[in-house]
Amino acid sequence: MEGFSVTVSEQAALLLPSPAMDYLWTPWRYAYVATSERAAGCIFCDAPKANDDAKTFIVHRGQHCYIILNAFPYTPGHAMVVPYAHLDELQKLPSEAATEMMALSQRMETVLRELYKPDGINLGMNIGKAAGAGIAGHIHMHVLPRWVADSNFVSVIGETRILPETLEVTWGRMREAMRK
Repeated sequence: MEGFSVTVSEQAALLLPSPAMDYLWTPWRYAYVATSERAAGCIFCDAPKANDDAKTFIVHRGQHCYIILNAFPYTPGHAMVVPYAHLDELQKLPSEAATEMMALSQRMETVLRELYKPDGINLGMNIGKAAGAGIAGHIHMHVLPRWVADSNFVSVIGETRILPETLEVTWGRMREAMRK
């Protein structure tokens, strides 16, 4: 193609079929973003002290650990098993609490499979800020259901989750299942 030339801006237009940015607004996330670094105290220490499990989304209380819903879930049913002790490393957790944490994680797996019929379960911890912990000072185990192809355009590109039920509904269903 002799004599064919394209400017830099024309190259960009060819490479980017839609140069306009789309925005998916998630105003409910503002509360988290605005307070995540400035929150006083520890949310995991404060939640059980509130003595209002429905308000704090505590699903179950054990002797050493409790189960709480993630306020900003990746999927419906995203829960966390949290020790009452404020510890930043798993190796510091007393063996009785570690045993209960694993037992509650197993129980949550059963509950999630019964309620949500997922294709799989994610179970894991992010220990330390560099590892991705949103609350780095207090260890916690994430337990969440997953489905084949549950990552889609909206969640991957738009960084937005679509949840089919409210946290209140999830809390009620899970709390009832934990009582069985």
